[in-house]
Amino acid sequence: MTKFADETLTEIRRDLHRHPEEGWKEFRTTALVAEELDERGFDLALGSDAVTVEERLGVPAADEIAAARERAKREGAPEEYLDRIGDVTGLVAEKRYGDGPTIGVRVDMDALARSEASDDDHRPAREGFASTHPNEMHACGHDGHTAVGIGIARAFDAEGFDGTLKLFFQPAEEGGRGGKPMSETTHVDDVDALLALHLGLDEETGTVVGGYDRPLSNAKLDVTFEGEPAHAGGAPNEGRNALQAMTTAIQNLYAIPRHADGKTRINVGQVHADNAQNVICEEAQMRVEVRGEDADLNDYMMQKAERVVEHAAGMHDVAYETSLYGMTTTFENDGFVVETVMDAAETVEGVTQICGRSPFGGSEDASFLIRRVQENGGVASYIGIGASNPAGHHTAYFDIDEAALDIAVGVVEEAVRRLAVRL
Repeated sequence: MTKFADETLTEIRRDLHRHPEEGWKEFRTTALVAEELDERGFDLALGSDAVTVEERLGVPAADEIAAARERAKREGAPEEYLDRIGDVTGLVAEKRYGDGPTIGVRVDMDALARSEASDDDHRPAREGFASTHPNEMHACGHDGHTAVGIGIARAFDAEGFDGTLKLFFQPAEEGGRGGKPMSETTHVDDVDALLALHLGLDEETGTVVGGYDRPLSNAKLDVTFEGEPAHAGGAPNEGRNALQAMTTAIQNLYAIPRHADGKTRINVGQVHADNAQNVICEEAQMRVEVRGEDADLNDYMMQKAERVVEHAAGMHDVAYETSLYGMTTTFENDGFVVETVMDAAETVEGVTQICGRSPFGGSEDASFLIRRVQENGGVASYIGIGASNPAGHHTAYFDIDEAALDIAVGVVEEAVRRLAVRL
């Protein structure tokens, strides 16, 4: 019997919430989902069979990966599936029920690198299912998304449909690191329609959005400045100050002119310089993100950012290196799928409000899978399922109304059945 065999979706979500795993470290989550779907007769592609390994972005160091695997083993991940996963997380599960079209559903699995609130104002802490991992938290609802993915498998296992169901359990959504490598596999080639989903997004439980449109393209850039250390009092002239180069870059990154053709954004979200106050800084690091309303505007911001970094380094006579940490693109939902989702939502218990298209202010790396399906002639939509989140996404007090889990399963199940008939 699998670990999740007798558990409700709420119990599964709470188990995952207690054991959050950051991107490319989702070993326990991937293994437990694989065990559940293997038992239900799905064909599984795991790890390097689920993503294109060389396309991964923002991959943690090998020792971090090894530690995450060992922790997963200690916390009950079935070793059979850990062995099949190897050092790369991710899962694509497929089951053929009939001769009709192939319908894909994408959910993400990773947590964020942040601490969770521990006081009684936070329900997970109050009810005993808060994170047990320091500085890791499911602060965006991906624990719920994973539970919904299992719920969808259960729904079709009970009563199939005329077609093939393909479930994409994607790693490393945070930072835009896992969507592209999963989209570059052959698993997407035969998908006729794809549904991606997100819980919460500040919508009340009972609300269904047929399609969140046009998320911002996004790129995250890691920058390291390398200077020369020296005593700040005795020989400041002998140093080359990496920290001064970084602060010069930060000031001028925010001064990049915004583009007249559409939305553009920039932010420096992380800075680090580990040296004493009396030492000229020899190394400084920062993580920058740019966004644009489309890929061209995102490229504009990225080119300007790289130019600022180059010249800030030159002003202070230091070397620099950059690397791409993550990226997303944008998309537009297919009206046919949006309408099908809206029709499906009308039949689902608990749905109280149905919206059509809605703008999406952030970024989302399901964009790569959606775009790939559309380029191959398929159709897709990114669905919103309200979950009355009491605090904002990515905050220490984030939580979801678990009634949204069954609503999400019901909407996706019915949408898949209708798509199979209409395609």
